[in-house]
Amino acid sequence: MRAISTAVGGMLRARLRAASRARGGGGGDGAGRWTTPGHEERPKGYLFNRPPPPPGESRKWEDWELPCYVTSFLTVVILGVGLNAKPDLTLETWAHQKALERLQQQELAAASAGDADAE
Repeated sequence: MRAISTAVGGMLRARLRAASRARGGGGGDGAGRWTTPGHEERPKGYLFNRPPPPPGESRKWEDWELPCYVTSFLTVVILGVGLNAKPDLTLETWAHQKALERLQQQELAAASAGDADAE
């Protein structure tokens, strides 16, 4: 049994070692699994490769941004209000209401039987 676990452990280590070499770029010529020759070695550090505006100047919104932000905000508001206002149609709520109705009917029947006995 110990020989099988040792063999399995050795095979697993060998596969992990090979995978880590392939992911690290392997070849040494700069081309790796995720890069190709001709790409930058390091990113510039700007989001979407867009440099920030000069100091004191704000970024100009693109024409799609305002409708997208307004629509997103309204969607969140409508869903928040709508999902909070929906009726409770769960089976547990229905069964609870039916049980309360039966208890009231039993109490009324017991009270009317008690009144009939008193007369």
